[in-house]
Amino acid sequence: MRKKKAPKRLLAPDPKFNDQLVTRFINTLMWSGKKTIATTIFYDALEIIDKNQSSEMDGYTTWKEAIQNVTPAVEVKSKRIGGATFQIPSEVRPDRKISLSMKWIIRYARDRNGKSMADKLANELMAAAKKEGAAFKKREDTHKMAEANKAFAHFR
Repeated sequence: MRKKKAPKRLLAPDPKFNDQLVTRFINTLMWSGKKTIATTIFYDALEIIDKNQSSEMDGYTTWKEAIQNVTPAVEVKSKRIGGATFQIPSEVRPDRKISLSMKWIIRYARDRNGKSMADKLANELMAAAKKEGAAFKKREDTHKMAEANKAFAHFR
């Protein structure tokens, strides 16, 4: 590394909830610089959650719960040692945890069946908040893989 590390840019909080995490989620959801469309999809998904859930949790709370439930604690990284490749479990950095959970929710929402992206995202968020769905399963699989390869943790 010859040059100094680039500084982290601070994101502007979104206007509705005044939360930087929402802005980060919208930026992850965005394709080809279409931020207005991504923002509309996100807020529509939260409205759909509000309409579908008659409980005390609103769309924003459900979204926060979904992010929390999908966030991984450990992951495996491949390392080549003596001609063999080992899956070595390691803790996930705090900013990467959030990034992974957002990416997983958005990826599995896109793979879902539904009319619009807002519907798909709302369904995936509701499933993740209930500890169900593909994104939550991905987290569980990641944890199981790390647990299975715990014997190689000393290679870290």
